[in-house]
Amino acid sequence: MTLATALQPLPSMPLASATATDLVARLAEKVRELPLRRRSVHAKEVLFHSGQRTGTLYLVHAGFFKTTVVSADGREKITGFRLRGDLLGVDSIGLPAHTCDAVALDTGEVWELSLDQLQQHLPELLPDIASLLAGEIRRDWQWMLDMSSLNAEQRVISFLLDLGTRFQALGFSRYDLRLRMTRADLGNFLSLQLETVTRALSKLAAAGLIVVEGREIRLQDPAALARRVALAA
Repeated sequence: MTLATALQPLPSMPLASATATDLVARLAEKVRELPLRRRSVHAKEVLFHSGQRTGTLYLVHAGFFKTTVVSADGREKITGFRLRGDLLGVDSIGLPAHTCDAVALDTGEVWELSLDQLQQHLPELLPDIASLLAGEIRRDWQWMLDMSSLNAEQRVISFLLDLGTRFQALGFSRYDLRLRMTRADLGNFLSLQLETVTRALSKLAAAGLIVVEGREIRLQDPAALARRVALAA
């Protein structure tokens, strides 16, 4: 079975996507059948860069990563933030080299999954990987919509609520968030200036909707935050 085949609907696959934690658990159980490299990374360490030869997927087991692309004139654009249960390296499937950079934002660990080994020895893992890919695609689509329809404050709120939901799926609090990225990184991802991100956070804090202490953010009233985003509908 190829990865393309795995992307086709399978009768045994549930309609609702499994959580990242469930997928990590299944992968952890199955990959014992193959040699698995567990790679530790530190903050600001480059996991892979654009143009680097590929053939490996990286499952985030711990830590926080950003993916970036660079334009021909040198402008960097952050395309996403990845955490436990996310796959890195999917940009290069079907290509000889990576098309983006992946950088660690804190200490973490990734599991290297050789595509050749997976396809030859553990094809039953491919539907799990396809499920992860589909989830990332849906998230990217949602952010494309948000970038075109939300104002600056709503983008910041949407990011915080989404991050809280992702943390909750991993067993953490959805209200107490520690941002591993800088304000500048967040602005880059949301297509906002650093000053705009800072003003939006200050405004939300002044309204009593969040509490900001450095990179620690507490969502005081998620329902009210969600209502502000819904105003764009």
